[in-house]
Amino acid sequence: MSGSDLLERLGILADAAKYDASCASSGTDKRSSRGGRGVGSTQGMGICHAYAPDGRCISLLKVLLTNHCIFDCHYCINRKSSNVRRARFTPAEVVQLTLDFYRRNYIEGLFLSSGIVKSSNHTMEQLTEVARSLREDHDFRGYIHLKAIPEADPELVEQAGLWADRISINVELPTDPGLARLAPDKNAARIEGAMGHIGSAIDEAKDARKRFRHAPRFAPAGQSTQMIVGADGANDIAIIQRASSLYGRFGLRRVYYSAFSPIPDASAILPLKRPPLIREHRLYQSDWLTRFYGFAPEEIAEAAQDDGMLPLDIDPKLAWALKRREAFPVDVNTAPREALLRVPGLGTRAVDALLAARRHRRLRLDDVARLTVSVARLRPFLVAADWRPTRLTDRVDLRRMLAPPQQQLELFA
Repeated sequence: MSGSDLLERLGILADAAKYDASCASSGTDKRSSRGGRGVGSTQGMGICHAYAPDGRCISLLKVLLTNHCIFDCHYCINRKSSNVRRARFTPAEVVQLTLDFYRRNYIEGLFLSSGIVKSSNHTMEQLTEVARSLREDHDFRGYIHLKAIPEADPELVEQAGLWADRISINVELPTDPGLARLAPDKNAARIEGAMGHIGSAIDEAKDARKRFRHAPRFAPAGQSTQMIVGADGANDIAIIQRASSLYGRFGLRRVYYSAFSPIPDASAILPLKRPPLIREHRLYQSDWLTRFYGFAPEEIAEAAQDDGMLPLDIDPKLAWALKRREAFPVDVNTAPREALLRVPGLGTRAVDALLAARRHRRLRLDDVARLTVSVARLRPFLVAADWRPTRLTDRVDLRRMLAPPQQQLELFA
């Protein structure tokens, strides 16, 4: 096989993989090839393809095994009725590409997905073979994330979990009616059943590792999923509630949100334009509030507008605070951590720093200002040793005062 042909297929299949957002590589075991054993590492720096939650750049070879597909999901550019260039790798070619890219210091790991070719079981076998060969034949110790096929036999998905750091299955759309309408070949119950099977296998492997030191690992970085935003009529509250349910039922590490992007030769039932990217950003912010700030989905719903959509001009925490002004102001010298986390503009690190500092002295507004980007948005919501907002918290025009200023963008700037 000529090198030019391989690069041409790589261009096609790497471009086809760009629509999958769920490729962060945080949370896996630390492995290294230092000492002369193995190939690859889960740590280090390289070309950035994703970001870990700590901000570290992660370089991944993100590619499809093939963009041939027997399914006809309306929102997918690789659906069987789509008029796109098709290509396909063998498992051995993906293995060699991964090793070659790693040795050139281009990547730290592999994110591998695929269209459904021949059958779900056949495709899952091919994906698993890539991970098995990397681990067993080449002692590859870098990060591997496999996108599992929910329609495949559970035994095949279980095999994949023995070689991959993370397994993910996309729920695709926030609601079951939306999935039935836009992805008629997929079944919501089957997708959730596969996610439940993976979650159980992860829990069993963790329990076995506690009792038996050399018990096999299973997807040590957990499982994740992805939802497409804006392809159906689901509002932000429906998306947040679905994500919360998935976290609670399956112990997911992450839910990723991907703004719908119009595709060539699109189906007539799809929207004509993509939703604003800021909507995707607001959903990630709300996701962070439920995972790290103690907000319940019902509280995020309070921040939404009458149509169930989060405001785009301000972040969800500020929107919630403006509607729940009776909870403010909060005294930075006496309030518990849970109350401080709800103050707009205070992040988890800033709150922890405030709690540590106030053990030694009473905090002034300047002390808080040193830990935040802007103290102006904090003033209406907190009390310090030298500061009280008095009537500022109840001002009618408080939202206008705190919202970021509108900017006119220049087309040719």
